[in-house]
Amino acid sequence: MTALPSPPDPRRTEGVHPDHADLDRLDTLALVQVFADDQRAAVEAVRAAAPALARAVEAALPPLERGGRLVYVGAGTSGRLGVLDATELTPTFSWPMTRAVPLIAGGERAIRQAVEGAEDDAEAGGADVRAAGVGPQDVLIAVAASGTTPYVLGAVKAARAAGALTIGLANNPGTPLLAAVDYPVALDTGPEVISGSTRLKAGTAQKIALNTLSSALMVRLGKVYGNLMVDVKASNAKLEARAVRLTCHATGASEAEARLALAAAGGRVKTALVMLRLGLSAPEAEARLAAADGHARAALGEA
Repeated sequence: MTALPSPPDPRRTEGVHPDHADLDRLDTLALVQVFADDQRAAVEAVRAAAPALARAVEAALPPLERGGRLVYVGAGTSGRLGVLDATELTPTFSWPMTRAVPLIAGGERAIRQAVEGAEDDAEAGGADVRAAGVGPQDVLIAVAASGTTPYVLGAVKAARAAGALTIGLANNPGTPLLAAVDYPVALDTGPEVISGSTRLKAGTAQKIALNTLSSALMVRLGKVYGNLMVDVKASNAKLEARAVRLTCHATGASEAEARLALAAAGGRVKTALVMLRLGLSAPEAEARLAAADGHARAALGEA
């Protein structure tokens, strides 16, 4: 009896790229160019999704302003990208670590190695969300290239049951993840150069989208003045030097003046900025910022 061919997978990320059947025969330069050129589709996918990302930002802002958390959920590459985005919010924007919660299928071990079968466990996704105490004040960002990952779908189901706002990023349109969340973001990157390897342009599109989503939220939350990261957490020598440069740039102060203001402000650029621009003490500047909900432009009377 002749075996019937398996039906094609409808997910575009699982398709075979039509242009690279001889990939393994290319010389090294041509091989590198193919991979580099294909990444451009990631940028175009995010550009096409800009309206959906903007809607997600606007919806996520109110619960975060009320003290809610960003909760990231994913498996494999998608989960690791969520861990990365969550981790980088603290040094870049002084976003509290307790308010950026990454959940990855298989737990922390999965950050460095594959945990077989973890992504197929929908119950584990729901359990992880419940264990994290996700509730109505939180924003859950679910990421899955396929849009069908059971762990992620289980997490979304539990988050919605708990009243959280849900955002979903998937690289295949029309998939269950995009149907399950409040704010779907389709990043249609199509087949990969290495068929099915979504760590390539699908992952790149996810990284760009996560950067865009979280950075736009931080701007709206007052973590940026102009295009300066005035809430940077100066936790090492490089960042301390950056804090001085930012303060000088924003105020026109000398390096010596900036260093004195930063010392009085406990290293907080935003406080030093208000101190120097308005001739205030550190406590006075902090009070002014608090009255403006942390927005430097409003504290300076520029809003």
